[in-house]
Amino acid sequence: MYYVYILLLNNNQLYTGFTRNLKRRIIEHKAGKVKSTNRRLPIKLVHYEAYLLKKDAERREKYLKTTQGQRLVKRRLKEYFYESK
Repeated sequence: MYYVYILLLNNNQLYTGFTRNLKRRIIEHKAGKVKSTNRRLPIKLVHYEAYLLKKDAERREKYLKTTQGQRLVKRRLKEYFYESK
């Protein structure tokens, strides 16, 4: 399995990533071992998707990093962000 995941950073920005081992990757993020998120701790996993094929996961990650993809994520997680405030 391949996973595309979205983290909520401490500055309320979203980080989108892709991995084969989701549990390990989240532990790495929380431990500050990932350069792109280590200055924005604590982080929170807010969404993930599983794919059988690596190409599908890579394509989805790339899309979610676009402006249109970010809008989709915020629309899908609208209730989460509304409840968090």
